[in-house]
Amino acid sequence: MPSTVIPARSLIVSCQALAGNPFHGPDGMVLMARAAEAGGAAAIRANGPQDVAAIRDATSLPIVGINKLGDRRGVFITPTAEAARQVVAAGADVVALDGTLRPRPDGTALMELIRAVHDELGVPVIADVDNLQSGMAAQDAGADYVATTLSGYMGGPVPDEPDIELIAALTAKLDCPVIAEGRLRTPEQVRAARDAGAHAVVVGHAITNPMDITRRLVAALT
Repeated sequence: MPSTVIPARSLIVSCQALAGNPFHGPDGMVLMARAAEAGGAAAIRANGPQDVAAIRDATSLPIVGINKLGDRRGVFITPTAEAARQVVAAGADVVALDGTLRPRPDGTALMELIRAVHDELGVPVIADVDNLQSGMAAQDAGADYVATTLSGYMGGPVPDEPDIELIAALTAKLDCPVIAEGRLRTPEQVRAARDAGAHAVVVGHAITNPMDITRRLVAALT
């Protein structure tokens, strides 16, 4: 399937807010998506059919839909074909899903899940991976893009810096476009991701989570 939905050298803004965040819910995420579009974002990443549908009504930008379900200690980013169907029905142009080597909750192999998204839903797939091995396996399974989303989130302390080394390693080994995601907060980090070969860059908290930004600045003072 052609990887033409996400433009090269573009910024994808991740508009997500967990319960307990004042921006949680479709209304807050629509405002974030509109602001991102006005600032020049090329696409929006959004979670769940409600947020995707609301953002779809508010923007013509491509939407990368995810559907976070289940236990966060395992595969929870669009873990099943049904989870993908829900966000595509809501208006997503691309589906992002867990592309690690961990087992999916329904036992479906990654290749089967990607094939179902391609054949039944007709949209490209972004595989969110954690390392080079899973990135190579995701490409072999048919992923249209591979993203570094889960690097640093598979147990143990979460690093503070983005995984530029993984971006470079993936772009050196893969034929599909690599999307940089995870802990990208500054223009310098975005440029480093680009220079490492990233096709596009996803930024979330540094743009759409004022609560997290405030915590970081408060911590700097204390």
